[in-house]
Amino acid sequence: MPGRANMKWTRYGILVAGLALIVGAIWTLRPVFVTETPPPTLAETAARIHASVITIDTHVDIPSTFATDIYDPGKPGTYPVQVDLPRMREGGLDAVFFVVYAGQGARDDAGYAQAAAEAFAKFAAIRRMTDNLYPDEIGLARSAADIRRLHGEGKRVALIGIENGYVVGRAPALLDIYYDLGARYLGLVHNGHNDIADSALPQEKFADRANEDGGEHGGLSDFGRALIARANDLGLMVDVSHASKAAALDAIELSRAPVIASHSSVHALHPHPRNMTDEEIKALAAKGGVIQIVAFDAYLHEVPEEKLKARRELAVSLGMTSLDAFFGASDETKRKFADGVAALDAKWPRATVATLADHIDHAVKLVGIDHVGISSDFQGGGGIEGWSHAGETLNVTAELVRRGYTEEEIGKLWGENLMRVMDAAEAARK
Repeated sequence: MPGRANMKWTRYGILVAGLALIVGAIWTLRPVFVTETPPPTLAETAARIHASVITIDTHVDIPSTFATDIYDPGKPGTYPVQVDLPRMREGGLDAVFFVVYAGQGARDDAGYAQAAAEAFAKFAAIRRMTDNLYPDEIGLARSAADIRRLHGEGKRVALIGIENGYVVGRAPALLDIYYDLGARYLGLVHNGHNDIADSALPQEKFADRANEDGGEHGGLSDFGRALIARANDLGLMVDVSHASKAAALDAIELSRAPVIASHSSVHALHPHPRNMTDEEIKALAAKGGVIQIVAFDAYLHEVPEEKLKARRELAVSLGMTSLDAFFGASDETKRKFADGVAALDAKWPRATVATLADHIDHAVKLVGIDHVGISSDFQGGGGIEGWSHAGETLNVTAELVRRGYTEEEIGKLWGENLMRVMDAAEAARK
């Protein structure tokens, strides 16, 4: 039956042709029916990564009036407040090392007693925030595990660091007490040599010997060596920011646990005495340590002496010569100082988040992603264009994304590296 067979194949051909026309029409009209999802923007990628990692700032200064009506961390603050709980939430800053600091003073019984009193007052202030005022919003962490637990509970995290071993005086037993109160790093020295180590910035007012002439101790003193051993026994991280090069290298070599620089930048990019040389950074990394690159204008780029002098004179003219004076000043005085600083910044612009990232890039290329972190030094002079307070913290992550850092790498920079060192210090306990 050839006729019927031909008719069958003709119908089949018509059907196939019809289907082809329908498929072609659908494909042509596809954009009308199918909306393709555009790739995420850089801002969207940064926001997602920022929300997924644990962000830790390893250095924020506080006045003695912290956690009082003068500086209530639970309320939105105004200048000179750069860190409070509302801004931490706004900027996605998860954890902060609040700093117990006393400036270098006389190395006698009266000086040591005064420094210890200042230290205890700041420990009490931090604990007042976490234990009494805002326990539902922020908790005190004593370990990396505590950081992860509190973060998992949706809380902000407070940690405690000591800046300037001067607060120990000549009584090593104080270090045990400070550890029990929550301290988890010990900054050996500040501006001016002390009984522990030589400073990166010797002070004429203390008749400090220049480091080029060997400093006072040639690095660490015998007392400093013993104190580092005690810090290792306790599980307290050793911090070499503010230490002279010789003292930093001594501490890195001596410590049986990895060492941190809680707020320093890169000497190779800007040769400020407070910055770490490539030799120091390599030694730090070889022992498993971390340099926390700091958002401090004068450590990131050259600041004209004219600007530095003008700012000092402005502060003195308004009586704002200490952190407590800054926070205790009247609103009018604060406004005058802020306006004056803004005018100086307009004439001589501050470093930017990109400048901070340049220092991060150098350190990462030098020693690898596992040995670099981030800090602000807020309320101690820190703050740059784009990261002037905790509420702008996301901008740092955005710049890292712009430079091609992966989510894993950004997580390491913001907190994982520091937590690894905390774990290592705990493991090295005697």
